Amino acid sequence: MKGTTPEGARTEQEAAAWVRAMFGRVAHRYDLANHLLSFNMDRYWRAHTVRRVREVLARPEARVLDICCGTGDLMHALQRRRSGGVPVMASDFCHPMLVAARAKLGGAPLVEADALDLPLRAGSLDLITVAFGFRNLANYDAGLREMRRVLRGGGVAAILEFSQPPNAVFGALYRFYSRRILPVVGGALSGSPDAYRYLPESVRKFPSPEELAESMRAAGFGGVEFERLTGGIVALHLGRV
Repeated sequence: MKGTTPEGARTEQEAAAWVRAMFGRVAHRYDLANHLLSFNMDRYWRAHTVRRVREVLARPEARVLDICCGTGDLMHALQRRRSGGVPVMASDFCHPMLVAARAKLGGAPLVEADALDLPLRAGSLDLITVAFGFRNLANYDAGLREMRRVLRGGGVAAILEFSQPPNAVFGALYRFYSRRILPVVGGALSGSPDAYRYLPESVRKFPSPEELAESMRAAGFGGVEFERLTGGIVALHLGRV
């Protein structure tokens, strides 16, 4: 695995800069576009992820971080599941996204940080999550290693990401929607057509669930498993320390 490759980006640094700027342009309409373009299925996918990590969330002293948090939807869902204890933290390297998250979440602990270089000591977290942001990293293997570094023994990593449906017919319909419909509608909603041309292309280039699972094992995760959701549009990976 390498990392995301926006058109025109020649290095990891250029790819990261392009992604940061792109998300900054769409932050003001990001939630609306997500909900409409996924037919609100994004809420279900996040809720399912929260259910799969509920055992860690039930630990009162568990330290939880949601990376590439965007406007904070998964962070908010994780926090609602907790019954007291240490608040869920979130980070993103795109400042406008964090501004939008702050407006929605109030005083939640938000940190501006690159997922490839988290400002945390090794072994300091019990749960680290990412929803629809992992495929935008400039280096996937480095991202996995960083997630593994900050988890302590007994910790869990959860990666919720778009994927390619394995069924040929459904896959063809999905590709038509993502390449023909999504860029037009998403571009109109956000005012940034290039963002919604990039997003389906980034899904097409992203490793398969099997490949990502193998890379998680290579990064030091154990008990790696994944499940496809909604016909394989999305995959949820879990890895343990």
